[in-house]
Amino acid sequence: MTSSASSPAASSFPHGFLWGTSTASYQIEGAVGADGRGPSIWDTFSHRPGATHNGDTGDVACDHYNRLDTDLELLSELGAGSYRFSVAWPRVQPTGKGPANPAGLDFYKRLVDGLHQRDILPALTLYHWDLPQPLEDAGGWTVRDTAERFADYAAVVADALGESVGLWITLNEPWCSAWQGYGSGSHAPGRRDIGAAVAANHHLLLAHGLGVDVLRTSVPGAQVGVSLNVAPIRAATDHPDDVRAARLVDGNQNRLFTEPVFRGRYPEDMLEHYASHSPGFSVVADGDLEVISRPIDFLGVNFYFPQVVAAAARRREASGAGFGIPVAYNHVAEDLGVVGVFHPEADRTAMDWEIDPAGLVELLVGLHREYGPVPMYITENGAAFSDYVGPDGAVHDRDRIAYLDGHLSALRESIAAGVDLRGYFVWSLMDNFEWAHGYHKRFGLTWIDYPTGTRLPKDSFFWYRQVVTTNAVPPLLGAGPGEGAGGDEPPR
Repeated sequence: MTSSASSPAASSFPHGFLWGTSTASYQIEGAVGADGRGPSIWDTFSHRPGATHNGDTGDVACDHYNRLDTDLELLSELGAGSYRFSVAWPRVQPTGKGPANPAGLDFYKRLVDGLHQRDILPALTLYHWDLPQPLEDAGGWTVRDTAERFADYAAVVADALGESVGLWITLNEPWCSAWQGYGSGSHAPGRRDIGAAVAANHHLLLAHGLGVDVLRTSVPGAQVGVSLNVAPIRAATDHPDDVRAARLVDGNQNRLFTEPVFRGRYPEDMLEHYASHSPGFSVVADGDLEVISRPIDFLGVNFYFPQVVAAAARRREASGAGFGIPVAYNHVAEDLGVVGVFHPEADRTAMDWEIDPAGLVELLVGLHREYGPVPMYITENGAAFSDYVGPDGAVHDRDRIAYLDGHLSALRESIAAGVDLRGYFVWSLMDNFEWAHGYHKRFGLTWIDYPTGTRLPKDSFFWYRQVVTTNAVPPLLGAGPGEGAGGDEPPR
């Protein structure tokens, strides 16, 4: 990093910079059978033997549905300027279509009203992976009808909440929905079919474009965007095979989304690579890309780590060229002919993700250079560590504070380089159901004691509160990776 936090000027952010935190419905709400909510693909998947760590499910999660007022007060205590949450589609439309479920809509109305009462800007994500199971039974994201049903659902939510929402996000990380859900099978619905993943990729983007149209009509003046988990993709070596491998991964991870959203086209190398997979790109219809590329008001960027890859055929050579043992690759990477590698000495999170704030600068400056001065928000950034409640009854998560400090420094550097960055949402407000990892990984600023549901703000909560209230990054006071919270999590 070239920027310094040694002076107030260096550590401060532009006036009006939006500070927030994020969650997702299935990860925190629980109450999966309450008030008419229908089943989602994650209800089904998490109950499948072996699908999640320890067989964990989101049946109860953080019990946010029943503890809404407590969590609103938690946000108020944090001083958050904005709260990014997602609406559970099966809570609003239990079968994925038809009339709205009034009780489901009422929950989100109470949430939005409670945020406004506390001067917190609602940032609403329409889809964060919990597709109604009946739609999956009819083909899920591999069929066009699901995108059309999404547009109907978006209209229901927009009509109910309208101008009370500050930021509208159509989809969260469609790459995960398509490629982990239908390609590798590691996420719901658990399918392992590359051609189906390509089709899902397209229909998710079509749903985004249709959702933009609906929001423009239903909520004039709405600020509308999409959150993508884009990342810098680096070649393990300068060998031409590794460079080609990195380009392919960049196509799958990044350009399959940024190119259609911003330029109304799919990358030629991706069209060529997936040409033999069915149904694949055969689902693209005339006019689809025009819909997908509707102008958006901002891009949501979810960043956790850069990726370093090598050609699978050069696996041994790459691991001997200054890199550690290659990461096992899944069906998606196997199809691309690539393998991930990592630096053995790098600091890593409990997810085994390399900590590299410079990668965030690389990403944001690259997006700005490639697609113009599009306004951006960091809609997710954070880290899981092996937190625990210490003998003093507190969670001293200095490693998380150090992680956040490094990435906020990266934000300042990106802004100084000309990136139009409008705000930052830390992931996450509280520990929660971390998808296939169950409750084994803790990302929260707030510790959740799952047996009792007790909320306990961690040291990072109070550190981030100081960031929010001063619009600047406070000194670390000696915190760093490996200091503070560590060790094994106590039994739940």
